[in-house]
Amino acid sequence: MAFLPPDQVRALGALSVVGLSFVLALVIGVAAGVWLDRHAGTAPWGVLGGFALGVAAGILNVYRATRQAMR
Repeated sequence: MAFLPPDQVRALGALSVVGLSFVLALVIGVAAGVWLDRHAGTAPWGVLGGFALGVAAGILNVYRATRQAMR
């Protein structure tokens, strides 16, 4: 069985968290939007804003992870 070089293992580890971090950013953004809608009565704008911020944070996380993995 051939093992991967350490730099490839590090890159694989960094890229393996990309999907999880993207989904987690979306969940946190939508949860914050739902909370805002319930407490401020701004439905559906809180959820939409939270979703948009979650997508932006997810894209930023993916960018950072791929940039770090390519070093």
